[in-house]
Amino acid sequence: MEHAHDHARLESRRALGIALGLTAAYTVVEVVGGLLTGSLALLADAVHMLSDNIALALALVALWLASRPSTPERTYGFKRAEVLAALANGVLLVALAIWIFVEAVLRLRDPGDVLGGWMLAIAIVGIAVNIGAGAALARPRRDSINVEAAFRHVFADLLGSIGVAVAAVVILATGWVQADAIVSILIGVLVLASAWSIVRDSTSILLEAAPRALDAEALGRRLANAPGVVEVHDLHVWTITSGFPALSAHVLVGEDDDCHERRRELERMLADRFGIEHTTLQMEHRDHRALLQVEGTDPPDGAVP
Repeated sequence: MEHAHDHARLESRRALGIALGLTAAYTVVEVVGGLLTGSLALLADAVHMLSDNIALALALVALWLASRPSTPERTYGFKRAEVLAALANGVLLVALAIWIFVEAVLRLRDPGDVLGGWMLAIAIVGIAVNIGAGAALARPRRDSINVEAAFRHVFADLLGSIGVAVAAVVILATGWVQADAIVSILIGVLVLASAWSIVRDSTSILLEAAPRALDAEALGRRLANAPGVVEVHDLHVWTITSGFPALSAHVLVGEDDDCHERRRELERMLADRFGIEHTTLQMEHRDHRALLQVEGTDPPDGAVP
């Protein structure tokens, strides 16, 4: 299992490096283009691209930390660094959305001049760049909330680039420059929606909630109804990091049962049916023995019983 995690981290690192190179180069283009064309939508998208760069860089650092070996003080190593990076990226997206909303309201009051032609050209390049970055992240994002957070950044920015292109077409066709600010608000809504799921999922992992894709009640019933199991208590299911669920429980079996064999059977069932390979099962035997009773003769007269 550890080998599979190492391979997934290597694939994620490569994908994040490609995406970071593409978005960093385009960020410079978009900042310059936004200043030259006077487009708030381009500048908003440029700030979002900058957040993409920060998100991807954070994700790469988190992957490096997660790959470091465990220590006696940190028995799981730094595996949750990826989750912390995802949470930081989600909070960054919320702050970015607020900035876009404020700037868009100000721009609606005073739209200024916008060069629609250059705005459209830069937006088309942005669409191509974000498609390339998203394609690089599409596969590894399924195994890591850290990469998923970075992918959400890129996907939201792809939608933003499309919105900029639409605004540019409207400005070129009608001269209605307020379209730039309105599209900026829509970009802000997309960014906020993207941030919500990342903050929710990363917070859930940090609070050690059961994995969202797993029915903890069904799992508990399955354990309790397994052959030879009398009772299950102190059941806990949580996620250490993306793709790394864990479980612990106390399991009571019959007095004459082979508790080691029962444990192996439960471990196989949990791995096959629920995809949980990191388990800690404390097996206990049910004890049928009654309380010890001592019978004796009646005490002599006057003696204290």
